[in-house]
Amino acid sequence: MDPLKLLSRSTKLSKQGKAKKEAALPSGQQARPQLFAADRNSASAGASKKRKRGQDGNATSENDVSGLDFFGKKLSKSEKSQPQPDAHDLDADNEGADREVEDDSEEHSRHILKTHKLKLTWLNPPSSKSSKKEKRKAKEDKKEQKQNVYPRPLEKFHALRQRFGVAQRLQENVSEQGYDLATEVQLAALPVLLDDPKSFLPLPTESNAAALESSCIDLLTVAPTGSGKTLAFLIPLFSKIMRLRKSQKDVRHTTAVILAPTKELVGQITNEGKKLALNTGIKITQVRKGMRLGHSLAADDSAEDKAEEESSVKVDILVSTPGVLHSILADQEGDTHNALPAVQSLVLDEADVLLDPLFRDQTLAIWNKLSHADLRVSLWSATMGSNVEDLARSTIAERRKRLAESDVEISEAPLVRLVVGLKDSAVPNVEHKLTYAATEQGKLMGLRQLLHPTTTNAGSGPPLRPPFLVFTQTIERAVALHSELLYDIPAEAGGISRIAVLHSDLSDTARDSVMTRFRKGEVWVLITTDLLSRGVDFRGVNGVVNYDIPTSSAAYVHRVGRTGRAGRQGGVAVTLYSKEDIPYMKHVANVVSMAQKQQGSAAGEGVQQWLLDALPALTKNEKQKFKKRGVEARTAKGMANDPHSARKARISTKSGYVRREENKRKGAIAASKQRSKAQQNDEAGNDSDFAGFD
Repeated sequence: MDPLKLLSRSTKLSKQGKAKKEAALPSGQQARPQLFAADRNSASAGASKKRKRGQDGNATSENDVSGLDFFGKKLSKSEKSQPQPDAHDLDADNEGADREVEDDSEEHSRHILKTHKLKLTWLNPPSSKSSKKEKRKAKEDKKEQKQNVYPRPLEKFHALRQRFGVAQRLQENVSEQGYDLATEVQLAALPVLLDDPKSFLPLPTESNAAALESSCIDLLTVAPTGSGKTLAFLIPLFSKIMRLRKSQKDVRHTTAVILAPTKELVGQITNEGKKLALNTGIKITQVRKGMRLGHSLAADDSAEDKAEEESSVKVDILVSTPGVLHSILADQEGDTHNALPAVQSLVLDEADVLLDPLFRDQTLAIWNKLSHADLRVSLWSATMGSNVEDLARSTIAERRKRLAESDVEISEAPLVRLVVGLKDSAVPNVEHKLTYAATEQGKLMGLRQLLHPTTTNAGSGPPLRPPFLVFTQTIERAVALHSELLYDIPAEAGGISRIAVLHSDLSDTARDSVMTRFRKGEVWVLITTDLLSRGVDFRGVNGVVNYDIPTSSAAYVHRVGRTGRAGRQGGVAVTLYSKEDIPYMKHVANVVSMAQKQQGSAAGEGVQQWLLDALPALTKNEKQKFKKRGVEARTAKGMANDPHSARKARISTKSGYVRREENKRKGAIAASKQRSKAQQNDEAGNDSDFAGFD
């Protein structure tokens, strides 16, 4: 009997004594554009598991076929032994694939959208002129059942120019950036936004065809993090602006506004836009404090107005946070000219945050100041509640009524909702782990174990390799955690330069520097708040650590979405929770359980049902309070009200005795310096007293 086999029965050692091969990490993979590509391959191969003819009677299941894609999966020994098709068969298959792409039937569109888990719904279909009775009946029918729509999908970017008349320069810029296969959200959103009425199959009614062709369709999109939403709304904006520039060669208007909640996300969108704008003549800029927005000049404008216009910013697309743009518009409110009269497109990136109470007033104020009659609005996020959807619909309707004449009754603007995968769910290609640490000291110890993966248990799952993000509840906790971990990485590996902290109290220059160093790989561990939880694209992040639990399920989805971007496999999301977090853990556990079900976790793995049943459920008021403040004991106000809880919530491995001795030592040093300074002042005063009299 083999002694190695006998001794390693309960381990994962192979016969050669080597450990099991580690899983691939997101930082070492190329982007896989489509999240549900494997499902598509299996569906296109057919749902049946019958034998294929001409293959020696060997049955090939749909699971075997799904692995044969162009993403470079290695063939198994059994697959290598099968006869390979000749060139003639490959050409025939390619011709069949081309014919399938060119198929514009409703059945083909339904099949593609279903295999990619895409669902498009008319929230308010376009309607032609009709009587009040017919409109009332149509509204009742919409309440009973919303109608689905099946646009002809755009599977590859090389069809942009042929199908939608996109400019050749824009088509070349897209290709030069390496974009070939469209992601799920791009596959369905681009036909809607590129003004292709023939893409909609079927139309709501035959009488609505004219209304659909003459209307600007608004879009509300819910798609997973890292699925390519930025490119999905930038390409239609550039295409529309280039068409307008042909008819208005001598005048440059600001025709599009993009709003995002954070400065980092605004900078990222601007950089992506500049790549697409190369050699197109389109200008896109980030709005900064002190900018003056321009307006179109008329022939009867005064010389003073023309001088002010020369000093203003003249761009096609403005990208801004709501606060900065709102303050600029408020400063220019007294001007005789509207600052943004020609804006025809408004994009709300991370719309659920922009329409949250924190930014709602500023966002709606900007929205209502855009006076163009044909304004098209698109809302994008990975999480979108029904309250955000209702608010968007009511704002669009109220704006149309305000701009229309009082005696004219207008219909609600056409609005389409696009949902990719399961709504408000985490990406399925990330491994989620919940770790109970009991106390703050236990959480700190757990994070230190993640920093040193060789000390972790081999059976606890894949280790968390740098680079990774660490999220905390407050700025004070982020700074304290950074100070505690500052010397954990040895000097041979880079030392303190490998750990950084990022929060809103830092200057713009410091924030830009940290972001640049993290993108270059100079920083391995970035400690931050929810400032970086939304939209920011770090393609090489291997994992996310929730040192403090997120305040909502949406916050968890966005935090863990910083890893596993663009379908990359191998990302890890670790949530450390203590005894104080247990009353607020149910929403996180539900999202993790759903994500693990999408992954197909085996029985006994993941979040157990007994844990979900044991966790307490919060009331509506408690949820709102927790979303606004987080765990009360970790805030500055909570620490001031309860010193005992403050000691428990402090991020430190030092005992109370050691901290008291350090405080005494610091107090003694400070008192000694104060006495020395007072003595010097006394000596200087004595000299002046006996210096003589005038």
